[in-house]
Amino acid sequence: MNKLILLLALITWVWNAHAQEKYMFVFLHSNPEKEVLSEQAMDSLQKGHMANIQRLSSEDKLLVAGPFEGGGGIFILNTNSISEAREWINTDPAIKAHRYRIEILPWTPRSGGICKVSEDTKMVFYTFIRYQSHITKFNVQQAPEWFLKHDRYSHEIVKTGNVISEGVFDNDDGSILIMKGEVEPEVIMSDPAVKNGILQPELKTIWVGKGSFCEN
Repeated sequence: MNKLILLLALITWVWNAHAQEKYMFVFLHSNPEKEVLSEQAMDSLQKGHMANIQRLSSEDKLLVAGPFEGGGGIFILNTNSISEAREWINTDPAIKAHRYRIEILPWTPRSGGICKVSEDTKMVFYTFIRYQSHITKFNVQQAPEWFLKHDRYSHEIVKTGNVISEGVFDNDDGSILIMKGEVEPEVIMSDPAVKNGILQPELKTIWVGKGSFCEN
């Protein structure tokens, strides 16, 4: 087990050696148990939600925000503190009304960056892939090897020029990959760690302001 911990620590160090900076990545998952509201109440919450996004952005606290097709979305916050991130997002009326299930994860980008864009920036869509670790007592010994294979495969994808951003979450909480346009599922499913089952990918379409990840 000590060998495993050492290998995982080495992998984390390698990831972070190429990192630019750490941010707080917030997933706003649609809450299936949210209260049924009137159309008027929904409009009011949405206006408050958008106004709060604009305020946090003007204060340089919120750097990137974007919705997923089908519901939910993301925030990327300009802090490396989970407690501070939670304090900032809890000012959102929609979050206070439990319209979302919130997940806050420390995130380090390895490819691409974070660039704040103006409110009137054109919205574009990308393919958003989230990899979640699936480590069990049956594969824990092989985990470092498969993570390294995933790392090599990810670098090959980055070389294609189709990657907007790529980065990792702390504490073996997986990673994300954001790619241009629509992506053939086979590209993701051919990842050795995905085929092995130690990483489980989820593909969604996300809309963000063009340039949010410092792309041209």
